[in-house]
Amino acid sequence: MSSTNRTVVVTGIGATTPLGGDSASTWEGLIAGRSGVVALEGERYAELPVKIAALAAVDPAEVLPRPLARRLDRSAQFALIAAKEAWADAGYTGKAGEDDESIAPDRLGSVIASGIGGVTTLLDQYDVLKEKGVRRVSPHTVPMLMPNGPSANVGLEVNAQAGVHTPVSACASGAEAIGYAVEMIRAGRADVVVAGGTEAAIHPLPIAAFANMMAMSKNNDEPEKASRPYDTARDGFVLGEGAGVIVLESAEHAAARGARVYCEVLGQGLSADSHHIAQPEPTGRGIAAAMQNLLDATDLKPAELVHLNAHATSTPQGDIAEIKALRKTLGDDLDHVAISSTKSMTGHLLGGAGGIETVATVLALHHRTAPPTINIDELDEDIDADIVRDEARQLPGGTIAAVNNSFGFGGHNVVLAFRSV
Repeated sequence: MSSTNRTVVVTGIGATTPLGGDSASTWEGLIAGRSGVVALEGERYAELPVKIAALAAVDPAEVLPRPLARRLDRSAQFALIAAKEAWADAGYTGKAGEDDESIAPDRLGSVIASGIGGVTTLLDQYDVLKEKGVRRVSPHTVPMLMPNGPSANVGLEVNAQAGVHTPVSACASGAEAIGYAVEMIRAGRADVVVAGGTEAAIHPLPIAAFANMMAMSKNNDEPEKASRPYDTARDGFVLGEGAGVIVLESAEHAAARGARVYCEVLGQGLSADSHHIAQPEPTGRGIAAAMQNLLDATDLKPAELVHLNAHATSTPQGDIAEIKALRKTLGDDLDHVAISSTKSMTGHLLGGAGGIETVATVLALHHRTAPPTINIDELDEDIDADIVRDEARQLPGGTIAAVNNSFGFGGHNVVLAFRSV
């Protein structure tokens, strides 16, 4: 390890999800096994084959000042709310170098990802152009639709000057953002980074497109039971929205200011399938490579791994490929890993998934509790692993580790690992 390869810790968490408007209510919903999936009301969804989604529990426009909310795409609104919670949770009281002098602006970064960016702004403003004319198009449209808009607005909120970045790797985007933030700190570019993922794509066009790909559940009659990873009756994912953000910090910087530490970040493993633009590689080859890269790049021992928040979107092929990859890499050590798919409750937040699932993984270590996977009536016989079903499960004492998996269209694979403190 080089002199700049520093230990990285998590000092703050924030979220706004289909289960709650902050991290505490989200965690409460996860542990209770509550579904955030609802029926979509309104004429705009009437003709769609999919009429369900996991809408945010709290509308961001009710939280942010109206003039600010009008200048932000919904994805940026979510990101800003989650980031502000995480920033305050980490013990920071205002902008770096201005209201809060415990972190210099040029030692602070922002890495917030989105898989789709400001898609609702783009589509809504195109409707304005067609229906009301050129002069009615909002002058804020371009900054709102930019995929880097959420990260840029979070950077402005905290006065981040070490770098503001936006990895875009479909449903792996949020996890890749957190991995990038870890590398920023380890390379010495920053001491603190606000990182995570956000998404707001619940709109007729994306829903119709995903539905026509046969990727989404069409269980419109029972929304709360539609997202069912590992169950034999699973028929696709449910689209969700929201954001999850964490504050990452070098251990030295956190100790110097007396910060509360949730856990250590061990590192990441990355790979690409090079198989298909949308379909998972059926043997899990690329996922196994990412997991092996993680083990090779860190001091994580499979024996200390006790919990995994799986990507597990509730698609027939993807759920099985992930378990195959885990078995290939971990062997018999997979038997003592309690696996949860929180997407069974939150739906799939696309680029925001890695963010909120990292928040869930950090809290699982912190509280030593694995959230349940709900809606498993009949476990698929090809799921050769210990799935936490129906009720939350206590995790062991001592030093333990957990992993969060995120994979995306295009064959992107990101595996993040954390250790208790």
